[in-house]
Amino acid sequence: MTPPGPPRPTLPTPAPRPLRIALVAREPDHPLLAGALQLLEREGHLEVGQDEPVDVVLLKARDPHALRRAERYERAGTPVLNSAAVTARCQDRAWMERTARAAGLPFAATLGGGVLAELAWPGPVVVKSRHSRKEDLVARADTPAQWRALAERWPGEPVLLQRPVSGDGWDRKLWVVGGQVFAELRRSELEPGGPERRPWTPDPGERAIALAAGEAFGLQVYGVDLLPGPDGPVAVDVNAFPGVRHQAGAPEALAALVLRTAGR
Repeated sequence: MTPPGPPRPTLPTPAPRPLRIALVAREPDHPLLAGALQLLEREGHLEVGQDEPVDVVLLKARDPHALRRAERYERAGTPVLNSAAVTARCQDRAWMERTARAAGLPFAATLGGGVLAELAWPGPVVVKSRHSRKEDLVARADTPAQWRALAERWPGEPVLLQRPVSGDGWDRKLWVVGGQVFAELRRSELEPGGPERRPWTPDPGERAIALAAGEAFGLQVYGVDLLPGPDGPVAVDVNAFPGVRHQAGAPEALAALVLRTAGR
């Protein structure tokens, strides 16, 4: 029997290369982004400038320039949170409703749509811009006078009309970051006055709706607005990469999602 030779030297395992992270964001100093990047930078990872080679991209913007930039990263094989295509589609509230209903999610019923000035008042209704954007139209028209006032202010606006959902004046805001759910109550923008925010813990059914929305829409960082309907909670909006504020643990969840997405 041949005697064993000398042990082979053990080579040290090379340390993983720091991640290179790009932001495509309207507000790069948003607390969620800034908090996550600060955590990642403590571990040696880097935020890099525009169009440099990167390992992962955070897309928190919806304008055409930002979407085109995110698409360039995707064509180069870089993962983007959330994808440019899904971020763009989530601006179309008609697509949003179709997608939610196809997935079996409870969603506020749409009564129709069109250019606001060309539509007749259908009775008490929630009027929303078809294309979600900053400072878009979201209002109730419970009377013909309110309807006329909206039509005069937004005459050429493409809108969707939703049947009002009975509630208590508070929106159930749920945010999901890499499968972790954060939540609070916020005074509805359709209701005047009152406190702005309240702590709130969703029940298992509400959490299930929020998590199912991510799978249905192809989102990893997103928000779901719920209202308490007569037959249970009803979703009224889904947002790609919303502004999650005042939620302990959200930056940590985003940092962990970045590492998972980059394969770390």
